Amino acid sequence: MKESELILNPDGSIYHLAIQPGEIGDIVILVGDQDRVQLVSKHFDRIEIKKQKREFFTHTGWLGNKRISVMSTGIGTDNVDIVLNELDALVNIDFATRQINSSLKSLILIRIGTSGAIHPDVKLDDVIISNYAIGLDVLGKYYGVQQKSLPQLPPWSYLTKAYDFDLRQFPSSLVDGITLTCPGFYNPQSRVLRITSGYQPSIEELNSVQIDGNFITNIEMETAGIYLLANLLGHKATSFNAILAQRLNGTFSKNPEKTIEKMIGDVMKWISLFT
Repeated sequence: MKESELILNPDGSIYHLAIQPGEIGDIVILVGDQDRVQLVSKHFDRIEIKKQKREFFTHTGWLGNKRISVMSTGIGTDNVDIVLNELDALVNIDFATRQINSSLKSLILIRIGTSGAIHPDVKLDDVIISNYAIGLDVLGKYYGVQQKSLPQLPPWSYLTKAYDFDLRQFPSSLVDGITLTCPGFYNPQSRVLRITSGYQPSIEELNSVQIDGNFITNIEMETAGIYLLANLLGHKATSFNAILAQRLNGTFSKNPEKTIEKMIGDVMKWISLFT
């Protein structure tokens, strides 16, 4: 791989994340907000590595006998494209020879995020487990994945699926659903301030979409990109989203920090049960 394709920093770390091979755990928690990295890593038994470049903050440490990392991705699937490809390079490409390793490694990738509900059965402060995600961005086209069987959605959308983790021991209730991943926060999510929408699917029409008994429950900006690239690269990904807004009635959580901290604690308890 040419220097312009696999770009390394002078210290041998990967270009954007500024991490070297061996500095991430087999389990990687992905958060959007860099301030949430320390909210996750405070649950570690110990932290051995802290790295930061741009909006990408990484803490690596131990949870019991599990080596684990938490990383901020920033907002959007454009950042997810950077993070997932560089995480994969760290474990599956030899930086010295610039060749793909003969034996490939599969990471466990767990997104902990926030979201807005667009289904009437989803309440404020619920936590969604995204069994599927649909991307309304164009990332799928660049990786040869396109979903054309959902007439309510544009032809460039793509459907992705979570890894089927065992959630029977998750410490609190979850809402199963499909997450809609959008390429922006305002008009792409039907939030109109001063610019009239050029494309605006009806939320009521969207929440009628059903796949394997799951409805489109929530809307955000990262999950579909994570699932898309994880599936293509052979990693195991799932996504938890705390519902801070209910778009159908225009309400917002009264205590979002409490909801986020509880979700993080529950996910960390669940991870501690991994064998």
